[in-house]
Amino acid sequence: MPTRKTSLRKKRHNKIRSKIKGTKNRPRLVVYRSLIYTYSQLIDDENNVVIAATSDIKSKEKSSKIDKAKKIGTDIAKKAQEKKIAEIVFDRNGYKYHGRVKAVAEGAREGGLKF
Repeated sequence: MPTRKTSLRKKRHNKIRSKIKGTKNRPRLVVYRSLIYTYSQLIDDENNVVIAATSDIKSKEKSSKIDKAKKIGTDIAKKAQEKKIAEIVFDRNGYKYHGRVKAVAEGAREGGLKF
């Protein structure tokens, strides 16, 4: 049974997704956070294709989740630059914009992506 917190996140997610859409030239950067790991993907919604993806599952370094999330942002920016993508649409996936979600966005900006 979903909790109130997850049902409110799903509501926010549906509202956000009704407004934003990723294209080949300007894909959607989606952030997902579980209790332990953080994931991000670049998605082309027109062709239903994942362009690039990264996570901190294989990371063996001892650092905080926020530091790992910032590294994920720079990694996804590097992968986007390899595919010649400079602009993206940020999809926070219904999460509030703070903590790990904000760290991924800041890392992507530092990596050279424009929102």
